[in-house]
Amino acid sequence: MPTSPAELLSAAYEDADRTIDLRRRLHRHPEIGLHLPRTQAAVLEAFAELPLEVTTGKRTSSVVGVLRGARPGPTYLLRGDMDALPVQEETGLPFASEVPGVMHACGHDTHVAMLVGAARLLAQRRDELAGQVVFMVQPGEEGFHGARFMLEEGLLSVVPEAPVSGAFALHVSSTFTSGSVHVRPGPVMAAADQWKITLRGRGGHASAPHDASDPIPAAAEVVLALQSMVTRRVDVFDPAVVTVAHLQAGSTNNVIPETAFLEGTIRTLSAERRADVVAAVERVATHVAAAHELGVEFEHQQGYPVTINDPDAAARVLETAASLLGDRGALLMPAPLMGAEDFSYVLQEVPGALAWLGACPPGTDPADAPPNHSNLVVFDEEPLPAGVALYAQMALNALK
Repeated sequence: MPTSPAELLSAAYEDADRTIDLRRRLHRHPEIGLHLPRTQAAVLEAFAELPLEVTTGKRTSSVVGVLRGARPGPTYLLRGDMDALPVQEETGLPFASEVPGVMHACGHDTHVAMLVGAARLLAQRRDELAGQVVFMVQPGEEGFHGARFMLEEGLLSVVPEAPVSGAFALHVSSTFTSGSVHVRPGPVMAAADQWKITLRGRGGHASAPHDASDPIPAAAEVVLALQSMVTRRVDVFDPAVVTVAHLQAGSTNNVIPETAFLEGTIRTLSAERRADVVAAVERVATHVAAAHELGVEFEHQQGYPVTINDPDAAARVLETAASLLGDRGALLMPAPLMGAEDFSYVLQEVPGALAWLGACPPGTDPADAPPNHSNLVVFDEEPLPAGVALYAQMALNALK
């Protein structure tokens, strides 16, 4: 008899101690970027107990595990990212980070723990699988394009006779009600681009601005013009965010500097809007600088693309979450989030979905909880077995 959703959820909770123990071990020893030797070793140790075909990355600390079902069939991918952030943890948790200046502030430790838990559940139910499950354990999600490295190394063809044909990833959030699952079809997270502008004039004495070419007023105009550009030129139904996050000029009160530097981010939900806004930021900087007879240097760094959920895959996540948690635990997101996610690279190649698992701490209003990336963020561990079960049930449903 196939395992029912209720039985799978019960099994995940029976295994909760191991899931939480791994999460806490990873939380104490976070690592940043593409090379995470201690985290990789913990994953390999956990996978060694299971009937998986395991490979590791050539250029990164990635881990790929393949579980073959009892019968042939398609291949379904489950992703968990494992890198941390350069944040000094201030939570006071008994298992807080022991690495100065590094913290699992985005919950990737929970993602790895849930994925490993799902691997245990699925390994115990190989006879229910017609096909293969690929466990994608990914470094470098936080700005290092880790998923792209894994794709370039053949992630989707790790089972040559049946390349990956569907994918699912789960992400925790401290600002969603604990134990709730959130997903939407279409764009679910934004594309992210970084930009830098240097305005170059002529320095001089602050008492004689007419003898200099002051870049500071021009920098202020650029900041305001970018905000006006968004409100006047961007369709609200295909939105964009342009934020100036860093402005630097001058060194003292009586010197006009030669340069002013600005940098920030662009967030968009379509490829067309992304291209338009990047061009518009450069155009604003160029023409404001020209009006002040200043030189200008513009630099654009392309980040992650839009994360786009396949509509059918998103519907299956909602249906699966409801079967495990009830209708109140499966919620359709009203709008995308403007953060970015490199699971977008996977979803450009195969249909799939990224969903959110609420992990707001007990007794805290989600609206008041420190958000992901905060030095104070705390994730409720109680729903982690629900995430384990959701990962496993998505694979079981895909490989019936």
